[in-house]
Amino acid sequence: METITLNLPAAVALTDEQFYQLSIANEEWRLEQTPEGELIIMPPTGGESGIRNSDLNLGLGLWNRQTRLGKVFDSSTIFQLPNGAKRSPDAAWVLLERWEALSAENKRKFPPLCPDFVIELRSASDSLETLRAKMRYYRTNGCRLGWLIDPQTPLVEIYRLSEDVAEVINFSFDQPPKLSGEDVLPGFVLDLTPILNP
Repeated sequence: METITLNLPAAVALTDEQFYQLSIANEEWRLEQTPEGELIIMPPTGGESGIRNSDLNLGLGLWNRQTRLGKVFDSSTIFQLPNGAKRSPDAAWVLLERWEALSAENKRKFPPLCPDFVIELRSASDSLETLRAKMRYYRTNGCRLGWLIDPQTPLVEIYRLSEDVAEVINFSFDQPPKLSGEDVLPGFVLDLTPILNP
């Protein structure tokens, strides 16, 4: 299955609440929305991508459990970005103070903020250019650090809030890099070896 993008005319534009209700009513699909109002329908994750996503969240979650610096979110969480986009990264992290500043309703629904850290993992059905555009959305909406991991090429692109151009790391499967959480996730290091070999 491939990702489908629906262009919604202004006359049928979805409000935030309508998008929320549509997502809840169709929870077997992952829905996202661009700032222009296009509705993106993504197919369910396959087995290898599911294992990889689980490993990503496990590593991030274990680090966060020790540091208690924020909250970790999986790929089923939709964030309402400041530019109006509604996006769901494969893994995300939000600084605790920012999370606690949200109302109870905003925590229960789709959080109206951009994560401080995101990971996008390219699956077989993902376009690399589409994921790059998504990473730029995160950065321009305030994401401090983002990793685009592409097991197919293989490469990693690192997006930083302070830099307009992503750092690109090309690697081989027998020598995958270890990624640093830098000053955003102090002490967090992700070894790509288990992620690349599900």
